[in-house]
Amino acid sequence: MVSSTLAPQPSWFTAKRLLAIFCIINLLNYVDRGAIASNGVNGKHSECTKSGTCSSGSGIQGDFDLNNFQDGVISSAFMVGLLLASPIFASLAKSVNPFRLIGVGLTVWTFATAGCGLSINFWSITICRMMVGVGEASFISLAAPFIDDNAPVDQKTAWLGIFYMCIPTGIAVGYVYGGLVGSLLNWRWAFGIEALLMLPFAILGFVMKPLQLKGFSHTGSKRPLTSVQTEAVASPCQDGSFQTRNDSMDDSKSAPGILNQLTRFWMDMKVLLLDEVYIVNILGYIAYNFVIGAYSYWGPKAGYNIYHMNNADLMFGGITIICGIFGTLAGGFALDRMTNTISNAFKLLAVATFFGAIFCFAAFCFKSLYVYIALFAIGELLVFATQAPVNYVCLHCVKPSMRPLSMAMSTVSIHIFGDVPSSPLVGVLQDHTNNWRVTALILTSVLFLASGIWFIGIFLHSVDRFDEENELQVSVTDRSNTIPLLGETTQSL
Repeated sequence: MVSSTLAPQPSWFTAKRLLAIFCIINLLNYVDRGAIASNGVNGKHSECTKSGTCSSGSGIQGDFDLNNFQDGVISSAFMVGLLLASPIFASLAKSVNPFRLIGVGLTVWTFATAGCGLSINFWSITICRMMVGVGEASFISLAAPFIDDNAPVDQKTAWLGIFYMCIPTGIAVGYVYGGLVGSLLNWRWAFGIEALLMLPFAILGFVMKPLQLKGFSHTGSKRPLTSVQTEAVASPCQDGSFQTRNDSMDDSKSAPGILNQLTRFWMDMKVLLLDEVYIVNILGYIAYNFVIGAYSYWGPKAGYNIYHMNNADLMFGGITIICGIFGTLAGGFALDRMTNTISNAFKLLAVATFFGAIFCFAAFCFKSLYVYIALFAIGELLVFATQAPVNYVCLHCVKPSMRPLSMAMSTVSIHIFGDVPSSPLVGVLQDHTNNWRVTALILTSVLFLASGIWFIGIFLHSVDRFDEENELQVSVTDRSNTIPLLGETTQSL
């Protein structure tokens, strides 16, 4: 007798294709961030000489006549939507299929980005940027857990490294892309093209059969699960779809009310806030992101003013692309070679950030453009090596069902205390000092703080909870009947 078990997935959809699609989406997210920071899209406001001669402004800053503070607000506006929506999407994942939530978020992102290109003043583009953040929130919270589920055990950090490599690469490509589109067409076209590129992925999120995420119920199940692989049994239906069941619970009582949702959310939040490993990791990430966020937004403008680079978008973007790719990948592969444990992740975070800070700080001390490029490139290589390890800690210091919330609160924290205030604060600092070199040195010194915080994490007692049992224990028999996210068809005689 032959029996077969089919995984709830399209036949062509493999783990590597999942990674490739998520990488493209992540790349587009960060191309948008780089584009709005580029000189071609961001532009400059009009300037007047003492003789009364005024030059016309360009880009967003010129068209809307923005000062540096307002310009920094536009940079940080999308973070507001991201911060508010991330915990909401993470909580909804317990009752709505996470893959469908990603589709909803990408749809919002597409329309909001198109709206940026159609904006008419400071407030309209600020609101659209907030909605871009709302759209991105679902993807940021849920993509990494999907990847972590499907990566080979001995390559988990490397896969995360590939995914997070899209952050510096996307920002750098955005600088170049924004500079080219802004000069050849108009800054508004940059946002319209981004929306068109993201549209197919937004549609894919709705038309493709939804995938299962470890720790949550399948599509159609209204009962939130702590871990779908240990609490629920998937059974095939006649139409080929899968449903979950739990014989010990009455389905009529399984759908939680709003109060239960809030209670569960606050209980999970309490667990995160009492986890010293998670807190130390996030505190270091906040300090790190304070610098990286300001670098990504003000970098081209600082380079233009300090070293008089007329092609600052291309130069800064090129350095970030190369260093971001090799640095992020190197960090992921290095942790796998060290053995991907939380303690080793903290060691890599502390050492890489410390030496990266030294090279970046030294770079701004030299007046020679070539010395600056050499030192800053080495510094960025080391600094970007942190991307995979820091997110590995976020995913593995909590149990599977809390990974989306862990990623969501990580995103909320690093932005609300990191790059949300850093862009406008650096703008205020520059308005006060009127010296980009001094401003850059003060900003870079914060990386030493990040290294010190992560150094503390080395000495904390840490436990990898990826395979931890959940509150509702099941028998070995039930556990053997569960189906992996992207498992292949299996047959037995």
